[in-house]
Order: sequence, then C-alpha cells, then structure tokens
Amino acid sequence: MSIEVVADMMQEALFLILKTAAPPLIVSLVIGLCVSIFQTVTSIQEQTLTFVPKVVGMFVCLMLIGHWILNSMVTYMEELWSNFSLYIR
Repeated sequence: MSIEVVADMMQEALFLILKTAAPPLIVSLVIGLCVSIFQTVTSIQEQTLTFVPKVVGMFVCLMLIGHWILNSMVTYMEELWSNFSLYIR
C-alpha cells in the first residue's frame, strides 16, 4: 500500500468526521449564542442556563440527522472493507 492511498483514506476519514460532526456542533453554537443574548438582555447571570437547551437541541438534531450520520459512516466502512485486499498488498 502506497503513501498516496493512505493519505487518501485519511483525507476521506477526516472529511467524513468534519461533515458528520458539523451539524450538531452548529446547533449547539446557535443555541448557546441565543441563550447568551437572552442572558445579556435580561441581565441573568446564571452559568448553567445554557446546559438544558443545548442538550435538548443536540438530542433533537441527532434524532433528525442520526440516520444520515450512521449511513455516511457505514458507507465509508463498507468502502474500506471492500477494498481491503488492495490495501494489504
């Protein structure tokens, strides 16, 4: 197996990680920003106020796109295993 093949596999894996992790992280970022703006406007200085909305938002996000994330990972793993004989040469 050449260095180019390993580099391509790693590039695909890192891109898949970024692609599947981005939606939940963006949801968490947006919820945190909204709660922070709400805290600033109302002068509430409670540090734990963002925890529950973020957990609920992440749960809803993963419920909505979890099948896409899992299908993306399964497709990548199937691609790796189907070409396994080429990698061990």
